[in-house]
Amino acid sequence: MQSATLERPPVREMDMNTLLKNVVAHGASDLHLVSRSEPQIRIDGKLVALNLAVLDGKKIEEMCYTLITDKQKKYLEENKEVDFAIHIPNVGRFRGNYYYTFNNELAAAFRIIPTDIPSLDDLKSPDVFKEIIKREKGLILVTGPTGSGKSTTLSALLNEVNLTEHKHIITVEDPVEFIHENKKSLFSHRNVGEDTKSFASALKYAMREDPDIILIGEMRDKETIEAALTAAETGHLVFGTLHTNSAVQTINRIIDTFEGSEQQQIANMLSISLTAVISQMLLPKNGGGRTVAQEIMINNHAIGNLIREQKLHQVYSQMQLNQANTGMITQTQKLEELVKKNIVKKEDALRISTQPDELKGRIGL
Repeated sequence: MQSATLERPPVREMDMNTLLKNVVAHGASDLHLVSRSEPQIRIDGKLVALNLAVLDGKKIEEMCYTLITDKQKKYLEENKEVDFAIHIPNVGRFRGNYYYTFNNELAAAFRIIPTDIPSLDDLKSPDVFKEIIKREKGLILVTGPTGSGKSTTLSALLNEVNLTEHKHIITVEDPVEFIHENKKSLFSHRNVGEDTKSFASALKYAMREDPDIILIGEMRDKETIEAALTAAETGHLVFGTLHTNSAVQTINRIIDTFEGSEQQQIANMLSISLTAVISQMLLPKNGGGRTVAQEIMINNHAIGNLIREQKLHQVYSQMQLNQANTGMITQTQKLEELVKKNIVKKEDALRISTQPDELKGRIGL
């Protein structure tokens, strides 16, 4: 199926600055350069082709190599992919990924990183978010698929700390996305591959860097997850991300990362250290734009016991109890709210739902 073509005057020039300016100008989130296709941008979650010539691998390489260093070029050619972030004056800040496709042709994906860091109030986040960031220690996870706004939510949480608390915050990312100006807090931003060798290595040495809060851009492997749990257990507030779609799936993913003999120990650590799981998805709004549906699980005595006993199938029902006081909400409840307020269409809510049968019953289908 072919993508739509942007119904605007054609972009005559074909260089990276011009293409990335178009991402900003059209309010898009992403730019894709793939051989045998014209450049495409993503607007409100949908790909739209720019009115430009079809690209080949040689043209993509010619344009894209202007944005990276010789060291990054070498890494790309050896590893067949590279992540980086770049600021282009008078255009914006972008996260980039270069990779190879069939016939060894270079392709590229860029995502815009807003330069203005949103507040929790800007995002209309629930009040419980301002409460959980006041914890002295624990693990707060923001989860969801690529493009679900995890980085934006994390940046808003840290921005709230920056506005209200005197803390040392270390961020470890690949690459660094939002750059925070020091207000009340002090930020140490670290880029994996440039400022540190790995997430796990950065976490190991962070203990000697006197942090109050640590942000881990992605909890990718067993070593990183274990180091994050240890940091959360030893008096630090740790923020991290996972590519999971619900609170229960997130807990399962963490425990399943470890071997059978280690799983009980990890469940024990998680039952104590886990503070909250925010699982989110973006979906189209009626009238244009997108909105976020967030499932929120706040760890308490009952949920901690279920995690420790690995009775995770009971966590979902526990999340539904006493919500006025706990601040918890399931994804189904949030989607029901968005549908009944006519913010999103029923079919869009069902498309992203992790519990479609339950949602059908609640919205009368």
